[in-house]
Amino acid sequence: MKNTYQIDAAHSSLHFSVRHLMVSNVRGAFSGVTGTVTYDPDKPAETTIDATIDVNTVNTNEEKRDGHLKSPEFFDVAQYPVMTFKSKKVESTGTDSQKVTGDLTLHGVTKEVTLAVEEISGESKDPWGNIKIGATVKGKVKRSDFGLVWNAPLETGGVVIGDDVKLEFDLEFLKATQAASV
Repeated sequence: MKNTYQIDAAHSSLHFSVRHLMVSNVRGAFSGVTGTVTYDPDKPAETTIDATIDVNTVNTNEEKRDGHLKSPEFFDVAQYPVMTFKSKKVESTGTDSQKVTGDLTLHGVTKEVTLAVEEISGESKDPWGNIKIGATVKGKVKRSDFGLVWNAPLETGGVVIGDDVKLEFDLEFLKATQAASV
């Protein structure tokens, strides 16, 4: 049976990593996520996802870097305060996994991306009677595809920031019929 769930931001984490100086990965996160998922485990192709992320919540545990990321050289949060994802196609890839293709809008640019959804849980009731499900989402995007092109060359070759951005989201959802009672 198809149910609607809301993203539980308090129990979800949205992490990313990008290569820095060609030698290590810098990790960061966004904490401001909202959205809905309609899901029927018996009909995964009918799944729909609509999510919004508050880009101003970017956090890399370095205040100066976070400020730079929020500036016009990167996310330009004054002009583009949110990024959105809207699914277009969902394919089952296993008993608890899917491939989701949709439109990601970031920095005023919309591109089609495909994400792997893994570890989709069945419904579970928490100690307060709320029905929850969860999943892990993984993917990779090129920041240049979204107009995020600031960089600087290194004396030894390469660049300060890699173009590939790895994504890993651990998401918890609350059955929408109960959302008003939480």
